[in-house]
Amino acid sequence: MSATTEQPRRRSRLYRREHLVAASFIALPLIGFLAFAIGPFLYSIYASFTNWNMLTAPTWIGLANYVRAFSDPYFIQSLGNTFFYMIGIPIGLVVSLALALAMNRRMPGRAFFRSIYYVPVVSSLAAVSILWQWAYNGDFGLVNQVLALVGIDGPNWLADKATVKPALIIMAVWKGLGYSMLLYLAALQSVPRSLYEAAELDGASSFRRFFHITLPMVQPVTFFLVVTSIIAGSQIFTEINIMTPTGGPEFSSASIVWYIWRQAFSSLSMGYASAMAVLLGVLVFLITAFQFWINARNSHDGVE
Repeated sequence: MSATTEQPRRRSRLYRREHLVAASFIALPLIGFLAFAIGPFLYSIYASFTNWNMLTAPTWIGLANYVRAFSDPYFIQSLGNTFFYMIGIPIGLVVSLALALAMNRRMPGRAFFRSIYYVPVVSSLAAVSILWQWAYNGDFGLVNQVLALVGIDGPNWLADKATVKPALIIMAVWKGLGYSMLLYLAALQSVPRSLYEAAELDGASSFRRFFHITLPMVQPVTFFLVVTSIIAGSQIFTEINIMTPTGGPEFSSASIVWYIWRQAFSSLSMGYASAMAVLLGVLVFLITAFQFWINARNSHDGVE
């Protein structure tokens, strides 16, 4: 009787010890998440209802900051600029998929080219922004020097409101190509060769094989890249602050996060900046939820 009752006790002590060790491993990241993510997030919601300059105690003003945001032309313009930058997302996906298809073939120097395309991903964004700022210079920049070789007089890219956003999009697409290409390459290499062989035996052209086999098989990667790119694109800041520190000509390059930072730390309007940050978070959440709904519906239709 005593042996049978002692065994569950030993087992329960072992389980408790394992749970204690597991909890100790989880505790530090959880505390860090609560202290540096959830805590500031909740306080920013509170601050969005106050008038706070970070020097004096916040004063409750209700929805005044949100009303101010919707009537602020700079908030509307910076939000529109941010969505304009997202034009680069489909461009980057198409180019990265094309590169992945090329790198998936047997060709000399394939590993070297894969490494070269991935170098911008691991490079410092600040250093890359300074490099591209020099390249876009209207007087001695590398881009205009290359255009001059074919007889094109290039503009002052970052000082012209018609070219500053396309210039930033080109840089962002170049910076993220290696990451998207690597994910697409992994997806392409996981596609069973038997599918292509069966389609080829049935007389399917390369065009039909691409649209009926390749694209559906890499769709999960495309969905992941679209969602993460929208989240990252809504937070574009470093390149704006370095390449166009004043928000560009006529505020044409200012992103919403850059404007939030300016209001918070230049104008000391932390309450108003918090309100804009909350609006941006809600907007990104709605867009992301819509993407998940579209993906779930397409997956359900595919199963049927």
